[in-house]
Amino acid sequence: MAQPRIGGLPETSHPALLFSAGNIECKSITLFLSMTESQNSIPYLFRCPISLDLFQDPVTLCTGQTYDRSNIEQWLAAGNLTCPVTMQKLHDPFIVPNHTLRHLIDQWLQLGPQFEPGNSATADDPLSGLKHTLESQESSLENKLQALEKIRALPDQYFSFKKSCFLLLDFLSLLLELVFAREEAQVSKNHMEFIELALCCVLKLLPLGSLEPLNMIKDEPKFSTFLLLFEKGTNPIKNSLCQLIESASSSQTEELCFFLGNSHKLVQEIVLAARRNSTVSEYAVKGISALCSLQSNRESLVRGGVIDGIMTYISSGSEIRQKNLAPLAMGIVKKLLEVESAREALVNHPNAIKTLVNMVFRVSDHECSESAVEILLIVCHDFGSAREEAIGAGVLTRLLLLLQTECSTTTKSKAGMLLKLLRSKWTEDLKQW
Repeated sequence: MAQPRIGGLPETSHPALLFSAGNIECKSITLFLSMTESQNSIPYLFRCPISLDLFQDPVTLCTGQTYDRSNIEQWLAAGNLTCPVTMQKLHDPFIVPNHTLRHLIDQWLQLGPQFEPGNSATADDPLSGLKHTLESQESSLENKLQALEKIRALPDQYFSFKKSCFLLLDFLSLLLELVFAREEAQVSKNHMEFIELALCCVLKLLPLGSLEPLNMIKDEPKFSTFLLLFEKGTNPIKNSLCQLIESASSSQTEELCFFLGNSHKLVQEIVLAARRNSTVSEYAVKGISALCSLQSNRESLVRGGVIDGIMTYISSGSEIRQKNLAPLAMGIVKKLLEVESAREALVNHPNAIKTLVNMVFRVSDHECSESAVEILLIVCHDFGSAREEAIGAGVLTRLLLLLQTECSTTTKSKAGMLLKLLRSKWTEDLKQW
C-alpha cells in the first residue's frame, strides 16, 4: 500500500514525526536543511502545516503532528476534534511544547544570511524592495511615502501570511528608527505625513512578533522625538503614539512602560490629551490604563495629574464615550486610589463626587456602578467633605435603587456598606450639630 503523503512529503518525513520523539538523526536533518537552504527559503520542517508560516511556538498533538500553538489552539477552540493534517480523531486534546524543534529554529534564525536584503534570495521579494526604498538615503521622500502607502494598503491576511518575512527583514525596527531618529528640525509639516504613515505601518506590525524593538524609545534622542511628536504632532500621530504606549504594557517592554510612566513631561501630555474632547482622548485613556497597570508607575501618574484628567474625561464626556470607556477609566481611578495623594486629588476635583454619584445607579452598566460604589466607599470613609457632597448629590436614593436591581452580590454588599457608612456618619454629624 502506498505511504500516505502530507504536503508533498512522505508522512514519516513530516516535521512532527521527525522532531516529536527527541532523537533526531543529525545527518538527515543537516541534509534536509542544506537542500532547503539551497532554495533560499524557510525549511519545510520549520513551517506550520496550517499557516505555512515559520513556527513561533511549535507544539505537538497526540497524533505526533506539530503545529504552531496559536494556530492549533484556534482550530481546537472552533470545536474541531481532529488533527488538521491526518484528520484523525483526537483521543487526547493536550498539546506538548516541541522544544527540540524550537531549538533548531532558533539556531537556524541565527544563521539567516539567505534572508539578508542584499542577498539575491530576497532581491525579488516585494517586501525586500520596499525595505530598500525606505532605508536608502538616496530615496526621495515621495518614493518613501509611496512605499509606506503600499505597506499600509496590504490586507491583514497578507501580514499574517508573510509574518516570517516581516520579522526576518526586521521591518518593525526599521520603521521605528525612521520615525524617532529624526532631529527636531526635521519634524516639520513636510514630514508629518511620512510619520503618520510609518506609525500606521508600525501598528500593523506589532501583532506579528516580539515587541522588543519598542525598547529603543528609551534612548534619549528617540524619546525626545517621541515627546516632540506627542506635543506638536497631528491627531493621527498622537493616536498612534498612545497605541504604542498601550503596547508597552507587555512583559517584553516592562522597562519601557516604567520609563514612560515616570516621565513627567509625557504624563502631562497624555493627561492633556485625555482632557480634550476628541478622538485622541479615547486613545489617551487607553494609554494611561496601560501605564497604570505597572504599580511602580502609579505615584508618578498621580503627581502628573491623571486623577484630574480621567475625572474630567468622564464628567465632560458624551453618553457614547462613557459607555465605551467609562469602565476602563473607572478602573484607572480604582488602581490609583492606593496612593494617598490620589484620594485627595479626587475629593478636590470640582465634579468628581457628583460624577461618581451619577454613576452609582446605571441600569445597563453594572461594572461602572460597582466601581463608583467602591471608589465612594474609600473617599467617603476618609473625607467628611466627600460624604457631605455625596449625600447632597443624592447618593442615598441611588444606593437604595441600586440595591433593588439585579446587580451582583459583590455590588450589593459594597452598596450596603456605603449606605451604612453614610447613615452612621450623617447621624453623628447631626448629633454634633
